[in-house]
Amino acid sequence: MTQNVALDLGWVPSACTLPTAEQPLRVAEFDALFAEAVQTVQRPERTRLRLELVFSPDNAARTAELATRENGCCSFFTFALTVAGGSLALEVTVPPEHVEVLDALTQRVGPAALA
Repeated sequence: MTQNVALDLGWVPSACTLPTAEQPLRVAEFDALFAEAVQTVQRPERTRLRLELVFSPDNAARTAELATRENGCCSFFTFALTVAGGSLALEVTVPPEHVEVLDALTQRVGPAALA
């Protein structure tokens, strides 16, 4: 069981200021969002990830709230949520020195989007 927790937190960067006890809960929130709302995953640039989400007001609100909280502890993330023409997309960008965090995040969301 300890090994699973370590794997679950593999993408959490050391720069994160979220208390360690809360990190598994945040990872679980992202995993749930990925599993329930992500339709497609694109990696247009090394430092940018684009997630097309199921369009709904609930998904937009949930994603905005989660991104806001995540930016509070990992300020190097830039989140852009776009709602336009019946579509919903989340773009996540990081500076080059944090690309490994985006790589790990992309790996977490990939299987969810394919499920």
